[in-house]
Amino acid sequence: MKTAEKSVRQSVSLPPRIAKRTRAIAKAENTSANHVLVELIERGLESKEAEKRRFFNLADRLGASLDEGERQRIKKELASLVFGE
Repeated sequence: MKTAEKSVRQSVSLPPRIAKRTRAIAKAENTSANHVLVELIERGLESKEAEKRRFFNLADRLGASLDEGERQRIKKELASLVFGE
C-alpha cells in the first residue's frame, strides 16, 4: 500500500487573471482550486523534464551524426529549443 506524502503548506501570490482561471477550472471539474494548482504544477514539472530530455537527446544525436544535412536540422531544432525561434 502506498503511503500518503505529508503535504507542505506553501503560500503563493497569483495574478488576478490566473486566480480567476484557476477557480473557473476548479468549478468546472467540481474540485478545489488547490487541487487544480497542484495538478498544473505537476504537469509543468513533467513538461520541463521532458523538454530537458529532448534537448539532451538532440545533443547526443548531433554528436553522433555524420550527415551534414541532419546535423544542420538538429542544430536548428536545438536553437529553437534554446532561443524559441
